[in-house]
Amino acid sequence: MTKDVIALTSKMPDPWAVLAGLLSGGPDTLVGTRGEGAVIQLCDPEGRPLVSVEAPLLVSVEGEAERLLGATAPPVPYWWTEARATTGVAEAEQLAGTFATRLASLLGGSAWPPDAAGSLAVVKTDGVSVAPEPAAAQPAIDVLTERVAVVIQDRPVVAMTAWLSDAFRAAAEAGLGLQVVSPAGTTLSPAVRDALGGWPSRWIVQDERDGYYDGLTGAVLRWQDGMFAPVASPAATEDDPRTPVADTFQEVRDTGERQLALTFRMVHPADDRLVLGGGLETVWRELTGAPPAGWGTSEPATLPWSPRRLTDVAHERAPVPTWFVVVGNRDRPALATVRITRTEAGVEEHVTLAFGYDSSEEPPLDALPAAAEALATRHHLQSMLVQLRKARRDVAVPPRFEGPGVPLAFVLGAEEVRAMPGDRARRTPLAEQPVTLGPRTRPALYYPLPGDPSDLSGWQDFEQLMRHLKGA
Repeated sequence: MTKDVIALTSKMPDPWAVLAGLLSGGPDTLVGTRGEGAVIQLCDPEGRPLVSVEAPLLVSVEGEAERLLGATAPPVPYWWTEARATTGVAEAEQLAGTFATRLASLLGGSAWPPDAAGSLAVVKTDGVSVAPEPAAAQPAIDVLTERVAVVIQDRPVVAMTAWLSDAFRAAAEAGLGLQVVSPAGTTLSPAVRDALGGWPSRWIVQDERDGYYDGLTGAVLRWQDGMFAPVASPAATEDDPRTPVADTFQEVRDTGERQLALTFRMVHPADDRLVLGGGLETVWRELTGAPPAGWGTSEPATLPWSPRRLTDVAHERAPVPTWFVVVGNRDRPALATVRITRTEAGVEEHVTLAFGYDSSEEPPLDALPAAAEALATRHHLQSMLVQLRKARRDVAVPPRFEGPGVPLAFVLGAEEVRAMPGDRARRTPLAEQPVTLGPRTRPALYYPLPGDPSDLSGWQDFEQLMRHLKGA
């Protein structure tokens, strides 16, 4: 099991400041550095990792420490330095806490969690040395079996940190599932939820009554055959393998909070002048009146919003697909994930976006057709689905039941409309006919759908529309 500690500092943690924190007044044998961007890891004589320190991140986006840690950070820009302590070794957690506290003391700032700042005393570290680089390769993985890699995250929000992103990548390359374990009360970033995929990957929540359960489905889990798997109900049969649902997962109440969720795909012609992220910014401005606050290749989002810089990163990584997270500001919580892929059709952007609203706020439903038209006429929209759902304003995913969204609208891009035979795209079996977007000679189509979050019948209309458009 591991424990995370984070130092939020006003000044950059240069290599000597990091080493001073790691030494904590200890022996000179701890001194060692790695190349720029590498992990520094301290191990005992047997090679067991004690503390792993990631390269510091410069955060220039306000609100990320509050969103992910519930902590107050120095004014932006500030430095975010993460360390993971292996709690199986007595000195490791104390060493990590002392490291973060000493770094904050040297550079001005604070340590998270608050109880990490308990002491600046020297930690006994006889026999500890800087680990060789192979041992530091995957500090995020706590348990490894033939079936899954298990990561334990004891933090307020399980976010797509650089640590966790590396764990996802390593598990995928090894053909393993990734199981993330967190304590009760933790929430999940939508970026992690979207990356978990299918079985056997899961979000596992510790629970006093049921032991462990799946934070997304509520299924009660046990460790069996080298991974967390559902417990069979006493009433289960071979034809009906029922799984009990945790009581905690079912304890929900309607707070009146809502999320407006959009999923859309754009296919751009491959061109040296192409700037990515413009479609996302267009939707963001149409629905909030302002652009996104920041973006990054992991959480926390560290960079102020810039489509040009985002494009540069995607271009440098091509033809390998690139994944980004984009965040909103404190006044309008929002989070998007963007996956950019080079295909035979061109450059594809797949965007999943959610805006949060409380019971006193009205989602800007009237602005949806204009946002869809801007995507269709200026950003090569292929298709978009818009949903409204009962969910948290802060867009975090709780380990409780959240009902599915209901479809508000579906949008078909101009090229897709043109490719439909005859009037199939325009003449549908729905009661309300589509709205034309853009020029009449080359229109996209906006299909309004019932959007009452308490009535799931809208999915029947959506399914009927999809069957019609596919010619079924």
